[in-house]
Amino acid sequence: MTVDVDFGEDGLVPTVAQDADSGEVLMLAYVSPEALDRTVETGRAHYYSRSRDELWEKGASSGHTQEVREVRVDCDADTLLYLVDQNVGACHTGHRSCFYRTVEGEHVGERVFDPDAVYDDE
Repeated sequence: MTVDVDFGEDGLVPTVAQDADSGEVLMLAYVSPEALDRTVETGRAHYYSRSRDELWEKGASSGHTQEVREVRVDCDADTLLYLVDQNVGACHTGHRSCFYRTVEGEHVGERVFDPDAVYDDE
């Protein structure tokens, strides 16, 4: 049985990437039908960039890939969960998780790479 994912009016569904072993929430991004198909086909996380208006494979430029062990869908079929093996960091700021600070501004996450050494003019 295949679940029909509700991609909504904009054709995207929010997707949480979570470390498959530790349960740490790594990031939230959006997925189009094509991104989901590519993820299932390749076993590597694919997302849709709303700012760049394009499909992208996580880690294609940085090498910080996400191998997807499982894709889950929530009860309303309008949110996905990627259970992943994260290579290095998930956040473009150099942190392991995009959720590296509190609303008070306290840094609680670990920085695992130097983004200036990884990304060119991003």
